Amino acid sequence: MRTTRPRLTHALVATTLGVYALLVVGATTALTDAASACRTWPACNGEWFALSSFALEVVWAHRLAAVVVGLLVLGTTALAVLEDAETRVVASLGVSLALYPVQVGVGALAATGALAYVPALHLGLGVVIFAGLILALAWTLETQTADRPSAEWAGEPKDGTGGAVDDDGNSPSGPLALANAYFRMMKPRLMWLLCLVASAGMALAAGPDLSARTVVFTLLGGVLSIGASGTFNHVLEREKDKKMNRTSDRPLATELIPKRNAFAFGVLLTVASVAVFLQVGMLAAGLGLVAILFYSVVYTLLLKPNTDQNTVIGGAAGALPALIGWAAVTGTLGVPALALAGVIFLWTPAHFYNLALAYRDDYERGGFPMMPVVRGAAVTRKHIVGWLGATLVGAAALAAVTDLGWLYAATVVALGGVFLWAVVRLHYERDRAAAMRSFHASNAFLGATLLAVVLDALVI
Repeated sequence: MRTTRPRLTHALVATTLGVYALLVVGATTALTDAASACRTWPACNGEWFALSSFALEVVWAHRLAAVVVGLLVLGTTALAVLEDAETRVVASLGVSLALYPVQVGVGALAATGALAYVPALHLGLGVVIFAGLILALAWTLETQTADRPSAEWAGEPKDGTGGAVDDDGNSPSGPLALANAYFRMMKPRLMWLLCLVASAGMALAAGPDLSARTVVFTLLGGVLSIGASGTFNHVLEREKDKKMNRTSDRPLATELIPKRNAFAFGVLLTVASVAVFLQVGMLAAGLGLVAILFYSVVYTLLLKPNTDQNTVIGGAAGALPALIGWAAVTGTLGVPALALAGVIFLWTPAHFYNLALAYRDDYERGGFPMMPVVRGAAVTRKHIVGWLGATLVGAAALAAVTDLGWLYAATVVALGGVFLWAVVRLHYERDRAAAMRSFHASNAFLGATLLAVVLDALVI
């Protein structure tokens, strides 16, 4: 097997982020609006570097950035050839390099408005170029690290407890132990992120006209829905939870709460959730019920114990709050809501595979066929790169179908870069600390992206 130096990886990361920045910025309304000030190419109305307005500054910054990134693509491809990288890596980079001048030409047509549908073609070519770079990066990392030993799951969890923790990070002791146990069954750590997903859906649908009533009922219904899903998950996995260090102190695993009581609690939360969602519409209520059934039955009962694709398919459960938020405002489903849901769906494997790596031994004891258990750590790390690339493309697509602007663009590029670098470090370090660092970077990326959607839609 050929060996390549880490400098090729560094060049690939820089080039990938450069292309991605152009992709996202090119998809935002900020650049689209600015482009109306310059309908000629390469000079603006016969003038070079005319910076008489902010719009022209944006246009020239984009064109200069395109030149710099083009040189990066050329330099990275040359470096891959010089370092005798694998044929598939060189070929993937070659495709991106060959398409780059075509992309520039299409960009010129888009700037002048010479042909219809050119902006869509411009975005599509950008995605293909970006995909070529992501593939080259994934294959390069695989070549460099796949045959090295992995220890993501070795040793005690680095959580400061020195022992087992559940996925809520709580201790089962205390004066309000029973009330705390019921609260833990609701998986409160999932609530903030999924409520933020629903908030982003509402913000995209309503903009500054979003009403407090809609927000309150939608988020309350969401909290109850998440609580019901989490409770049923605890009921259905109680025996497996006993075998896993990180879940062995869950309320049903320790028999602190009887199975019958927990099931009744889940039913109560389900009824309450549907009743609250009905205050904002039938579609929101129906989607809320689907979310509970999908997570509790389809994911927990059918997918998780039977296929290593459980995380991929199960991502639909986390995507549903985006549709619920949009439906709560409009009573329908729309393209922006579907695009937002797509981002969550694509992000889920890139996010959760890190946790699966960190607790591979635990999942193996519990009998769950998670990706690292079935196909190994090296394959899982490669899949993380692929799903991260898909997530970033989804975030660019969301910008293209909405009116989101500079705050959103800057956030997804900056935090996407942090997430990507954490994943690269995971390939080289291959231990639990690196897996958890990548896991937290994924949370930071999605949380910041969703917050940027809300602020961009409601305030800016």
